[in-house]
Amino acid sequence: MSLLAQLADDPLSGVSPSVYETGRLVALAPWLKGHHARVRYLLDAQHPDGTWGGPGEYALVPTLSAVDALGRHPAARRGLQALRKLLSRPLKLPDTVAVELIVPALAERLGLRTPLDPRPLHVLRHRPLPEKLWHTLEIFGPRPEVRAVGGIVAASPAATAVQLRGPRPGDSLDYLEAVQHRHGGPVPAGVPVPLFERSWIIVALKSAGLDVPDPMAGRLQAAFTEAGAAGGPGLPADADDTATALHALALCDSPRPTEVLDRYREARHFACFPNERTPSTSTNAHALQALGHDRQLEEWLRDMQQRGGYWLDKWHASPYYATACVTNALRGNEKAADWVLATQRRDGSWGRWEGTYEETAYAIRILSWSRQDVSEAMGRGAKFVQDWGDRPHPPLWHDKDLYTPTRIVQAEGLAALHLACAVCR
Repeated sequence: MSLLAQLADDPLSGVSPSVYETGRLVALAPWLKGHHARVRYLLDAQHPDGTWGGPGEYALVPTLSAVDALGRHPAARRGLQALRKLLSRPLKLPDTVAVELIVPALAERLGLRTPLDPRPLHVLRHRPLPEKLWHTLEIFGPRPEVRAVGGIVAASPAATAVQLRGPRPGDSLDYLEAVQHRHGGPVPAGVPVPLFERSWIIVALKSAGLDVPDPMAGRLQAAFTEAGAAGGPGLPADADDTATALHALALCDSPRPTEVLDRYREARHFACFPNERTPSTSTNAHALQALGHDRQLEEWLRDMQQRGGYWLDKWHASPYYATACVTNALRGNEKAADWVLATQRRDGSWGRWEGTYEETAYAIRILSWSRQDVSEAMGRGAKFVQDWGDRPHPPLWHDKDLYTPTRIVQAEGLAALHLACAVCR
């Protein structure tokens, strides 16, 4: 399958470019090849209202980064006006990576006030950084405790650039040049993440009854340490990647012991990292799939269901992703299926802001577990997915700003079409 072959042949291209990360590279590494292309990318990505990034609250972090990067350019002045409007009204920040630190750090550089308390940021500037914050090293500056793996700091171009401290030869420079070249200048917020891609793709395809080549399992096995599995080089192991990799291995008939998950267990659920700000429903759904059965965890997941029948999650902007993850783990939930049926759009799609290929794939997955006759809704959704063609997939996943793991999204679409065919025959 060409999708799986891409994982080995091109490890850097499966994640969409990031306005936030590209803005940090413009500010931190103007000496790096592709600088003018990155500036052009930022200029072209600005919305008519002066913002960058996603809708509503998702505009704040990327707009802060782009405005700081563009300096005196007229686009930055329009962006600054947009920021003042954003910050003048009540704003519920999205639960993106380190948002509580990134926003005050960049606002401080721009002389803006935000409702966020800057004291945690100031405290961390004078203490060794926890490993989970190395991914956002660009807001702290170079640190002696930070280690690069193969020249890469926490799968982040911006973090790698700030630790490099200038145009010096070596693995870090090779990585930065490669990652900017792949997208013609702009860069993603988190690459490479081979275990993340492989695990999610295997689970999407195998759980829908599609085949995956055997060598994929061997690569997952090799990525495990005593702490579990990490999404990419330089990232710490976490419960989400560990659980999904364990489930993927079990689906490939290459299981390994699940006791490694115990280090992430809280009272009733699992935390992605130590001292986690908010729990993740999708991570706990993945943990339940890895374990096979855990009564307390099942109860916790059911307690997290919203009144409307859906779930929300810290790693994704769309409730369809979280709901698909939990429904898969619980092997069906009729209240969730009712919500999906009630929210289908006229064109057969589903989506938080607009109908998308990705969210429609998740909705089909949720309905595939239903005991109701859902063939008509699934068939309409499958036609929407088939008709999507080569259009880009809107960014919906949470990192420092929104991004798209394109290969994972494509795998979810293939799985959804296979599931829909099985029901609609």
